[in-house]
Amino acid sequence: MFDFRPVGDCPKPDAYRQLHDAAEALTSGEPDGVANMANIAALLWDFLPDTNWAGFYRMVGGELVLGPFIGRPACIRIPLGKGVCGTAAAEGETQLVEDVHAFPGHIACDSVTNSELVVPVLRDGDVVAVIDLDSPLKARFDEEDRQGIERLAEIISNRI
Repeated sequence: MFDFRPVGDCPKPDAYRQLHDAAEALTSGEPDGVANMANIAALLWDFLPDTNWAGFYRMVGGELVLGPFIGRPACIRIPLGKGVCGTAAAEGETQLVEDVHAFPGHIACDSVTNSELVVPVLRDGDVVAVIDLDSPLKARFDEEDRQGIERLAEIISNRI
């Protein structure tokens, strides 16, 4: 049985190191990308308080398609350039959004979401997926979260 949980009230950089170590341990040597995404979604849920959705959208046939996640049911397909996820995928750049209601073209899959962090997962320069994190709190995510999730995306880029 795996029990990967953050240790107490540690500083955010330490929590992200623990998250990265857990992701490395769970995905190392596992060839199934769906299984790896499912475990990473579970880790994100445990490690990131004040989130209401944590998971993946995969690049399939030129659009984003829902992957493993934890949270309420979500939009199944997102066109490139639409919403926060589609923008992250189209630009290949992280989107850190303090207030999703102010984001042009925001797609409201869950009406309680107020902030979002979306990090593209790149393999050989191509977006293969995005990691999507939603929170009911405005400005829940910050630069430390951006850096921590971008590092996670690097760790798993060849494992999903």
